[in-house]
Amino acid sequence: MPETSARVRELHAQMTLEEKLAQLVGFWVDQGPDIVAPMQGEMASSGKYADATQHGLGHLTRVYGTRPVEPIERANWLWAEQRRLKEETRLGIPALVHEECLTGLAAWQAATFPTPLAWGASFDPELVEEMGRLIGESMRSLGIHQGLAPVLDVIRDPRWGRVDECIAEDPYVVGTLATAYVRGLQSEGVHATLKHFVGYSASQSGRNHAPVHAGPREIADVLLPPFEMAVLDGGVRSVMNSYAEIDGVPMAADDTYLTEVLREKWGFDGVVVSDYFSVAFLHVMHAVAEDLGHAAQLALQAGIDIELPTGDAFLEPLAERVRSGKTDVAIVDRAVLRLLAEKEDLGLLDETFDAPPQSIDLDSPAHRDVARRLAEESIVLLTNDGTLPLGTGASAPSRVALIGPNAESSEALMGCYSFANHVLAHHPEVPLGLEIPSFADAIRAELPASDITVVRGCAVDGDDRSGLDEAVEAARNAEVALIVAGDRAGLFGRGTVGEGNDVESLELPGVQRELIERVVATGTPVVLVLLTGRPYAIDWAIAGESAPRAVVQAFFPGEEGGGAIAGVVSGRVVPSGRLPVTLPRSAGAQPYSYLHPILGGPSEITSASSTPVLPFGHGLSYTSFEHSELTVDSAEVEAGAAFTARVRVQNTGALAGADVVQLYARDVQASVTRPVAQLLGYSRVTLAAGEAVTVEFEVPTTRLAFSDAKMRRIVEPGAVELWVGPSCDERETETRIDITGDVAPVGLDAERFVRVEVTGLSLAETVG
Repeated sequence: MPETSARVRELHAQMTLEEKLAQLVGFWVDQGPDIVAPMQGEMASSGKYADATQHGLGHLTRVYGTRPVEPIERANWLWAEQRRLKEETRLGIPALVHEECLTGLAAWQAATFPTPLAWGASFDPELVEEMGRLIGESMRSLGIHQGLAPVLDVIRDPRWGRVDECIAEDPYVVGTLATAYVRGLQSEGVHATLKHFVGYSASQSGRNHAPVHAGPREIADVLLPPFEMAVLDGGVRSVMNSYAEIDGVPMAADDTYLTEVLREKWGFDGVVVSDYFSVAFLHVMHAVAEDLGHAAQLALQAGIDIELPTGDAFLEPLAERVRSGKTDVAIVDRAVLRLLAEKEDLGLLDETFDAPPQSIDLDSPAHRDVARRLAEESIVLLTNDGTLPLGTGASAPSRVALIGPNAESSEALMGCYSFANHVLAHHPEVPLGLEIPSFADAIRAELPASDITVVRGCAVDGDDRSGLDEAVEAARNAEVALIVAGDRAGLFGRGTVGEGNDVESLELPGVQRELIERVVATGTPVVLVLLTGRPYAIDWAIAGESAPRAVVQAFFPGEEGGGAIAGVVSGRVVPSGRLPVTLPRSAGAQPYSYLHPILGGPSEITSASSTPVLPFGHGLSYTSFEHSELTVDSAEVEAGAAFTARVRVQNTGALAGADVVQLYARDVQASVTRPVAQLLGYSRVTLAAGEAVTVEFEVPTTRLAFSDAKMRRIVEPGAVELWVGPSCDERETETRIDITGDVAPVGLDAERFVRVEVTGLSLAETVG
């Protein structure tokens, strides 16, 4: 354990057992009938707040984010409560306040940014870091110290409901973007929390809380690297355990990962918090603990320090075991010292709480600007026969049919962990609290001269077909039909995607496919806009008789998403998003990843094709880009060293636009099977029409590292194919290198990031 300050040691030395345990738990002041956590009703605490704070308190749970509260009023309550804890408890230690912040601070009137899957589609870490800074600034101004984000689960199965909270199916993309978010949030003095450590997204059949059957190599080479990057390169201060059980061992009780990997191997010296109720779940769901006190012991031994959201196991059940001698108080002391060190680091031990904020703008022009830019960059144009862009003014169609269940819905723009869908769904009488124009609002503003007829057609879910005929008639009377379909994010069955909303089929929910096909059959040109939190099996919409003229994919683009999509449809915005996840062929082909070995792809020895409809990295534009002249500084590079790859990128179209330059590799032959394609590095580059640049990737060969047959991380000598193209499947320009020398072991001091330099253009945006 790292050295703690004399102040923390002295404070700890004064504590009774009750005071120690009080520091290791949260209290959910507003916990009530609104279900915003798994099994919240079953796990509800009956304790009273006054009793719970008698000996102090570790965490205050979601004081802004459980129900709609006016931020300044709640801030005044919070400042007063913190003063009470300082003045009326024996040791005078304030509580640490945590909130959800995945798509922005989850509080009423706070800005709602695009969901993490949209961050992945943007391939823009610098903008994600800027977003993180704004979120952290809002949180700190309201007295919030810790954010329960980002999610670093690598997408393994789109049937899983929590896909929209994830960034990508590629661990390097997840790691670079998540690390950027961590740096942004923590630059404002708010601790980020990595979740869910580890394996959560690899659950059986894409079911929430289901067992995980991932092997140690998949965990080491795919699931752990993003966490490693955010810990070692991002300096994250908190980690949250996964609900998963891997090969029969619940992560909340697994010291292999929570202690051996996280602390002993990586050197993490922050605080590990439990996912909500996961300590109690060791008893009530996993059945590896005989009672709650035993569950608390298992969690503390494994490396969990704080029980959230409340102290169901870490209070009296644990105290009883400590007093009886069944549990060594040393594991309690270890956690208390970590928590006190965190409070000291956050300045809580010196805070006077004498000046609560008198006014605050949680949705400022700066918030809106970043939300808009990230939304615009995240929208992926999947197909287009030239129907898009529609144009503006006199060039726009005069009669437009706007059809679909998501056309007029602001909530459809936001992810599961947005305040609107996470909390306000329980309070339909409460307004959104901020301006979130729907796509219908935005397209009316975008095409002011067009006559726009709006028809819902059908609901997102359900089998009601009564509105289909009206939609067909509207399409027949229009020059173009815009169909806005997809998902509705929600929790535990209150949506079609989101936590607890796992699916058996990857068809669009309800009768939306029927709506689309009937409108397409009218012969009127159709543009399909998908507002979703997962990729769907839409091969029928990509090619064939029922395919629309163009398909636009938006992954819950947030408060400015309506305008961003409308801008893409009109042509004001040139689309530049790329698929951060494969567009699947079917539910039966899952789980699938572009990072598959040869046997994971199509084969003559099976009749069941896993070939995706569209590959990872795919995305069209209204301009065109050419990638050529891929070269390396040396055809041979020693294992463990680095090489430089250069590629010429030119905008060969008539419009300025942004390209995501993607460098891929394939290890031709290795001692264990390797992916047929692996993204080594990427760079988002903005080019004027006709302009060309050279993009230079400085690639450590450790980007090609893997776990060998004895689970040692190594770089192996051998031939490596390199290519650049518009997706993982297209080799537009290619070369190869030979890694030479002996097998090189890869330690924690190895470089994890690819450095990128763009020459020839001052407007270039790069990622390291």
